[in-house]
Amino acid sequence: MITMQQLVIILAAINGFLAVGLGAFAAHGLQSRLSPELINTFQTAVQYHMYHALALLGVGVFLLHQPGHALLKYSAGLFMLGIILFCGSLYVLSLSGIRWLGIITPFGGVAFLVGWALLAAAALTNQGS
Repeated sequence: MITMQQLVIILAAINGFLAVGLGAFAAHGLQSRLSPELINTFQTAVQYHMYHALALLGVGVFLLHQPGHALLKYSAGLFMLGIILFCGSLYVLSLSGIRWLGIITPFGGVAFLVGWALLAAAALTNQGS
């Protein structure tokens, strides 16, 4: 059985892999197909994807030391939700040109913000140890 700590670190690794792959795809496969504005949007998604893959890795490491810490678990979940909503909506918007997907993006941004706030709160508490 996979522990929560392992799951978060695996998700971090998968998302880091995806961010690098999607960044390379943008650099080598999309430059001639998308407008500069859409390339910029795609690259923003890649940046935030990688930042939050690294954030997930950090949360996974913290969970190794405090496996029962609820705030860390919620933080990881919100980082994943943010990747899906924020980055995912920007990826799809860039590739499809469907502008209404931009409505979803701020919800992902809020998930990122709350995830960071919970990570800070977790650092201030000693729950689970």
